Amino acid sequence: MSLWEYANPVKFMALSGRVLPVVAWLAGICLVVGLIWGFFFTPDDYRQGSTVKIIYLHVPSALMAINAWMMMLVTSLIWIIRRHHVSVLAAKAAAPVGITMTLIALVTGAIWGEPMWGTWWAWDPRLTSFLILFLFYLGYMALWAAIEDNDTAADLTSILCLVGSVFAILSRYAVNFWNQGLLQGASLSLDKEENVADVFYIPLLVCIAGFVLLFLALVLLRTRTEIRARRTKALLARERMA
Repeated sequence: MSLWEYANPVKFMALSGRVLPVVAWLAGICLVVGLIWGFFFTPDDYRQGSTVKIIYLHVPSALMAINAWMMMLVTSLIWIIRRHHVSVLAAKAAAPVGITMTLIALVTGAIWGEPMWGTWWAWDPRLTSFLILFLFYLGYMALWAAIEDNDTAADLTSILCLVGSVFAILSRYAVNFWNQGLLQGASLSLDKEENVADVFYIPLLVCIAGFVLLFLALVLLRTRTEIRARRTKALLARERMA
């Protein structure tokens, strides 16, 4: 069976209906276990104190903010190349989830930054690119809302998604592009020497798994809602014509 078969809304609805409950339950379990473990059963850091525990919200949400946009990029490219409606509806469904993750990352970053840097905000390269990414999410959602024709909205938002991908990449690698900046390096790396200590690392991985699964569950749910809404709109249009 080809992956493209699930571009058919009927097949997508059937598969997602079976997968969604499983993903939602796994997301809930991972989030409950990871957050309780991280916040209540890990020690304070010797330099950052209890503030270090913000990583269990900040790091997963920041990762998902960037990866949500990259997922939107892939599905938008599929729309541009192959004109599959399910793909662009998945991109549309992911945007509100992605902007929420971006907002969580910005707020938790400010909460962490105030005691560490002595300020709630600094024009750090990564923080700035994250703020611009947040504005691109807003623009993407506003463009969908402003255009009545679905295909025209899909075309224009897909182009916007291509442009915004530059800032998604900058948000991920800003500390590598610019030496100046207040943010620390990556908390997770293939190089074990750059990772946080295992006592923080393992619950952090569980939280990240929870955020990934939560994102997947919400996108599946919202995509199903978008498909139903489009079907309802088509049926109402037929009734008016009849």
